[in-house]
Amino acid sequence: MHEVNNLPQAVLAQIEQANGGVFARIKFYPAKQHIAPHYHDQSQLLHAVTGVAMVTTKFGRWMVPPHHALWLPAGIEHAVDMFGDVAMHSVYVWPEAVEGLKNHLHVMGLTPLMDSLIREAVNLPANSAANTRAAFVMGLLLHEIPNLPERPLGLPFPADRRLAALCHDFLKSPSPHTNIDHWADELSMSRRTFTRIFKRETGLSLSTWRQQACLLAALPRLTAGEQVTSVALDLGYDSVPAFTTMFKRMLGTPPRAYIHTGR
Repeated sequence: MHEVNNLPQAVLAQIEQANGGVFARIKFYPAKQHIAPHYHDQSQLLHAVTGVAMVTTKFGRWMVPPHHALWLPAGIEHAVDMFGDVAMHSVYVWPEAVEGLKNHLHVMGLTPLMDSLIREAVNLPANSAANTRAAFVMGLLLHEIPNLPERPLGLPFPADRRLAALCHDFLKSPSPHTNIDHWADELSMSRRTFTRIFKRETGLSLSTWRQQACLLAALPRLTAGEQVTSVALDLGYDSVPAFTTMFKRMLGTPPRAYIHTGR
């Protein structure tokens, strides 16, 4: 751990002494709380049980709604903002604890098994390291992490300053109608050149990046209880079915069902 880490010393000690290279805890945060930039020597699986957490790094922003978790590899500096009251599970993992751990930051869907394992892990007594059942729970949890499916809830930012400026401006007023030709003209590029550079800088096409940005704007509002209709129209969608189609394509379920399940 490093001085920029704001975890209590007692928690740091527990992580350092974790049995099998993994430690789990639960923490409650009020709405709008901001956690200043920090990083860990351990990788972190960050799971918002309730509410929505937004994690910001130099690589971009990631949403962590219910039933999802964010994988933060060791050493990545990050800040966290809470939308709604957030109950957060954190699983800290030593980088060499198990084979197959990924070294890139991404959001993952939680399987029912993993959800149950995390809930069990955060409720284990602090002195249960030698307990056989606790060892099995933590061991299975650790080995399930590499099997979790990735989800498109990240929003990578380009390193190119001009592209990054366009992306930041878009986040202030997301719209499904922004197109390649408009952004290419803004940067005095051909459509082909812009497409190639944007994909190289973000790993995504502009249309996929745009959809993920709209999700980034929509999820906190939907989680807070706003109507799907008002969110869809505010984001510039021509109709609720158009917004629902995008939402279902990205997350596998329509917004009303998704939010109902999350609650």
